[in-house]
Formats: sequence, C-alpha cells, structure tokens
Amino acid sequence: MIYLNNEELCTSVHVKFLKKYLHHASNSWSSHDSSRLTLAFFAISGLDILNALDSFNEDEKSEICGWIYKLQVVPIEGEEESWDRCGFQGSTTLCLPNDGRRKHISQYECGHLAMTYTGLACLIILGDDLSRVNKKAVIHGVRSLQQDDGSFCATLSGSESDMRFVYCAACICYMLCDWSGMDIEKTVNYILKSLSYDFGFSQRPECESHGGTTYCAVATLALMNQVHYTNEVRNLDGLKRWSMFRHVSGFQGRPNKPADTCYSFWIGATLKLLGVFDLTDFKENRKYIMSTQNTLSGGFSKWEDTTTDPLHTYFGLCGLSLMNEGGLLQVHPGLNISQRAHKHLDNLHKIWQY
Repeated sequence: MIYLNNEELCTSVHVKFLKKYLHHASNSWSSHDSSRLTLAFFAISGLDILNALDSFNEDEKSEICGWIYKLQVVPIEGEEESWDRCGFQGSTTLCLPNDGRRKHISQYECGHLAMTYTGLACLIILGDDLSRVNKKAVIHGVRSLQQDDGSFCATLSGSESDMRFVYCAACICYMLCDWSGMDIEKTVNYILKSLSYDFGFSQRPECESHGGTTYCAVATLALMNQVHYTNEVRNLDGLKRWSMFRHVSGFQGRPNKPADTCYSFWIGATLKLLGVFDLTDFKENRKYIMSTQNTLSGGFSKWEDTTTDPLHTYFGLCGLSLMNEGGLLQVHPGLNISQRAHKHLDNLHKIWQY
C-alpha cells in the first residue's frame, strides 16, 4: 500500500471513505450484521469531526435517523418482562414491527448496550431531538443488565460483563439525563476494584491493565462526576504515570506493544480527562497517526502499511482533534462525540428540565 504526502490531512478523501462505509453499514456487510449500527457511528461521527455533515441533505439525515429508530426494541403492552429487553439492536435483521397489537416479544429481539450508546450518539450528532426514543424503556433495559458486582453485560441474550459495557451504560444514562439506570455506588466500586497494581484499569478485577479499559473507567467516572474517587495521590499520580508511559511515538494499549492509531484517542482522551494531555509530544503523536493515513483511497489504519478501516479512521481523526488539528471539530473526551454534538445534547437537557 502506497501512502503519499502524509504531512497533510486529506479531508475530502476521508469524507468519501466514511460515506462509503455508511452506505455499507446499512445495506451490506452481512458478516458484520450484529454491529452495523457501530459501523454507522464511526462513519457519522467521523464525518462530524471532519466538519462534513453538510454533505448530507435534510432528507438523507431523516432517512438515517429513520433507519436507527427501526432498531429500537420497545416494550409490549402487558408483558412486563419485555421491558428488560429494551434498547437498540445492531441491525434490522431481527427487528419485528410493533403496531401495538403484539402480545409477546421475540426471543431474538434484545437491546445491546454498545448499539444503544452508538445509536443515541448518532441521533444526537444528526440533530435529532430524541423525541421518538422510549427513554423510560431504554433506561429500564440498561438497569436490567447491571450485575451484582456492579459491572454490566451487553445484552440479555448473553455476553461478557466488563468495563466496556460499564462505559456504554454510563453514556446512555448521561445522554438521557437519567442515572436511575445504574446503581452508581456499585458501579464506582467495580471500577475501583479493577484498578491494577500498576495503576492502569483492567476489564475486571485482577486482570491486566489496558488502554481502552482505562479510558472506559476514567470516562465513566468523569460522566458520573465521580473522578474524585481517584484523588488519593498515589492512585491518581500512578494512573497518570501509567497512561503517560503508553506514549511511545503514537500510543500503545499495553506495555511492550507497538503503537496503534486508535490509542491516540483512548489514551489521549484519558490524559485529557486527567488534565495532563498537554505534557505529551504532539509532534510525535501526529507523525505516527499521519503515517497510517491512506491518501489515495482514504482512511487510517491500525499500523503503517496495513488496510484502513472505519474504526481506526474515526479514532485517528479523534486523536488529531485532541491536538487541535486544523479543519477538525473538537471532540468531547468523555462522551466520544464532537463538542458541537455535545452542545446540542446540552440544549436538549435544558428543554427536558422545563
């Protein structure tokens, strides 16, 4: 793979790349059927960070929002257990129409925390007012997924329970301005028990520290306004030190691993939330991210000279945004959407309060 002129951000090429994947997310890619909504999020939020949402007209935005709303699992009247399954699914494959006359919810219809988070985020980015979201049902669905140890599993259909889904649950509660979806004390205890001996956070207690998991833990505490729980000097200084030590050119996810484009966001945003991101070497970080840019067909890859994909493209753009790259919108380090989209969400919260 040939990369040319990697000093400059090739905005127009990346816009085309992400729009292509947005089309694929809704119309093909059967092997990624269960996570189409996440692919759509990478494309939509990536276009937003590129300040390119105006490449959609209002009809196109409406069509995308309509597709997302089709993924919403809503309760069946009179069937109490159906509330536990509410949220958003990853694709329309197993979504059945609910005209209010159905008496039972299908065993295959079940919300997923990651899909619910990315679905709500996409709607906010596109300027939707969330009026068609059954907020009460979504929050009930989130609450049904919290485990006794404070962690969350992704779906009632069966999944792991770990820090990734703790973060997704926190984002959903934050976006819907309703923290009744989780037991905050249990959640905080789970996070603190997952702090490893080296002061990074792991997926669960007594596991290896990881960059993505550390972001999920710190961002969750930030969204809940509970960061003060890390303020014991040894823990906070240790956490900053562990995160700073992930800076090797770009950022790595674990010690003795190569740099990887996506960790320029995961670790970069963690350091931003901890107030020490400006101590990193922006020049070296940018140089690494840009080395993974494909200037011909667009996108960013995990490593230099490897295939580009929507995930690393999105997080590469977010990593550049954290360093105030020209032409990019600012990213909100906790919620992982643009500051512009976050301002729209703030306005919705003010409306809901009246």
